[in-house]
Amino acid sequence: MSSTDRHAPPPTAAAVAACAVAEEDLLIELPGEEPVKARLYGERRKGASATPLVLHFHGGTFVCGDLDNGRNVGRLLASAGARVVSLAYPLAPQHPFPKPIEVGFAALEWLHKQRVKLAGKGAQIFLAGEEAGGNLAAAVALVARDRGHPPLAGQILLSPMLDPCAGTASLREASCADAACKWATGWQQYLRRPMDASHPYAVPGAALRLTDVAPTLVLVGPDDPMRDEALAYAKRLQAAGIDVVAEVLPSTSQWPEALYQPDEPGCPACGVAARQKFIAFFEARRAAAATPPS
Repeated sequence: MSSTDRHAPPPTAAAVAACAVAEEDLLIELPGEEPVKARLYGERRKGASATPLVLHFHGGTFVCGDLDNGRNVGRLLASAGARVVSLAYPLAPQHPFPKPIEVGFAALEWLHKQRVKLAGKGAQIFLAGEEAGGNLAAAVALVARDRGHPPLAGQILLSPMLDPCAGTASLREASCADAACKWATGWQQYLRRPMDASHPYAVPGAALRLTDVAPTLVLVGPDDPMRDEALAYAKRLQAAGIDVVAEVLPSTSQWPEALYQPDEPGCPACGVAARQKFIAFFEARRAAAATPPS
């Protein structure tokens, strides 16, 4: 575990401009499911090298949010060199657990089939998500592990909602007035019945078996309500033998809400810091894949 320097320099104009990436709206046909809206960010790398390919889930406490709310993270991932498919997954309460995960896994299988077209031969596949989307990314990673397919190069969890019963200090510090209700209400709408709260796909933070999960990048903020449960999950992954990088990004009063502001980045400094971590993570996974086993 390590913490990024809180006195990082402000973002440069070049760094901010790097987030101007190509965008294209899609409609994905999934077997046995209604067509799902998605948004494609970034472009294939020119030349022989493959581009990291990311399936991204936006935030919104399971009950709200859309492709526009996922734009900041989609752009950041694309500016870090990835091709990103951001998914408009079905929302609770109309579509509680496990529907968003079923759709998410179907989209992951679709992405795997389309990987050469989207990102080039040999493209590595990643999952990513912020807040409730981080929960779905972690859950779909568990499903892929359990089913043995598709192969994942890594997962990127940004302030993920991992456990409705966490009761951590970071959550208590942030839980005042309407803020307390936002996450609790989201969990209540997402989990249909009490027994869902014991299912590892619904509550990855309480999963008993974490071996063989994809390598993981966890990013949180110092005043982040999800900070403690996310870092605890990272420690559990490490204890299970998973390659994990967990970082506390520079101080900001806007994280993680800044990640899913639909109109403009709410925190350019933490966005630049996150982008740097994405670049390093993609490079580390590429290097690991290129290194023959000992």
